[in-house]
Amino acid sequence: MPAVNLILIYIMRSTYKFLTIAFALYTSGFLMQGCHHPDEGQEKDTRFQVTDSLLNSVLIDTVKEASALSQFTLTGSIAPDENKMVKVFPMVSGVAQNVSVQLGDVVHKGQTLAVMKSAEMAGFTKDYVSSEADVRNTRRIMESTQDMYKGGLASQKDLEQAKSDYQKALAESKRAGAVVSINKSGSNGYELRAPISGFVVEKNLTNNTQVRADNGQNLFTIADLSTVYVLVNVYESDISKIQTGDPVKVTTLSYPDKVFNGKIDRIDNMLDPDNKVMHARIKIDNPGNSLKPGMFANIQIRAKSGEDLPEINAQALVFDNDRNYVIVVDGKAKVHIQPVTVAKTVEDRAKG
Repeated sequence: MPAVNLILIYIMRSTYKFLTIAFALYTSGFLMQGCHHPDEGQEKDTRFQVTDSLLNSVLIDTVKEASALSQFTLTGSIAPDENKMVKVFPMVSGVAQNVSVQLGDVVHKGQTLAVMKSAEMAGFTKDYVSSEADVRNTRRIMESTQDMYKGGLASQKDLEQAKSDYQKALAESKRAGAVVSINKSGSNGYELRAPISGFVVEKNLTNNTQVRADNGQNLFTIADLSTVYVLVNVYESDISKIQTGDPVKVTTLSYPDKVFNGKIDRIDNMLDPDNKVMHARIKIDNPGNSLKPGMFANIQIRAKSGEDLPEINAQALVFDNDRNYVIVVDGKAKVHIQPVTVAKTVEDRAKG
């Protein structure tokens, strides 16, 4: 263990306290002398005393031993939350007309995305109209047969057959109605409608495009961007430093002064064979839909390093002549200057 660390641990156990930079500036004239003589800085300088009134007005921080955190930055990109993303496929074949949305547009649930002229849709409508007519006809026959059965002019078999025909017509009418309901149709033809509200993040349809129902390509993708994923590229040297649940801060080129907070919620178990990185995923809230899919992101990760180091408030450090110093309160009002070595600084905490 380095000598400076031993000194810091000794200070911690003796419950010595550090004055912050406020007092360091107050005694800067004396500090400059002490800092230019590193050899003398190792001994307690007892020339300075702090009055009770000044001691009560300065901020004091106690050295604490804490689990050291490592902080490093990785890169990634914004992606939609796959649980809030829907792909729109055609249910019938036809020719696209009146494609009314563009890539990036905001759409609402039930909004018409495009209209298609479809012979299949015309057939569905014909089947539904015919089934409704069959329901009316079989119901009339059933009612007539019931009256004849009561008058002794029809047998029980005739009545049962009439009831059976009516039930079959009802079932067919419900089926045809469900097909028409699923495949929304208006006066202009088959309508493709948005199943959820969100942004159009993918569009593979233009006017006059011939569409086949057996084509596996989706026509639109709609994503709700109220929450998004940040897909992080983790290099092999950093894999051991991260784990699920580590807090992160995300910034983007579009909003350099805005910080989005989140946590790592998934880490892949395989390296990408193309770029030799492992992917991790962060889920973050996206107020105002500021973050858009495809944006470049910088991800600052705080992770435990597995070692314990003494730490103090970084404002208690005084840097002079290429060295860091602290001012130690020794007893009630005496102070001395102590050189220290800083191993790392994470936010407002200095560790060494």
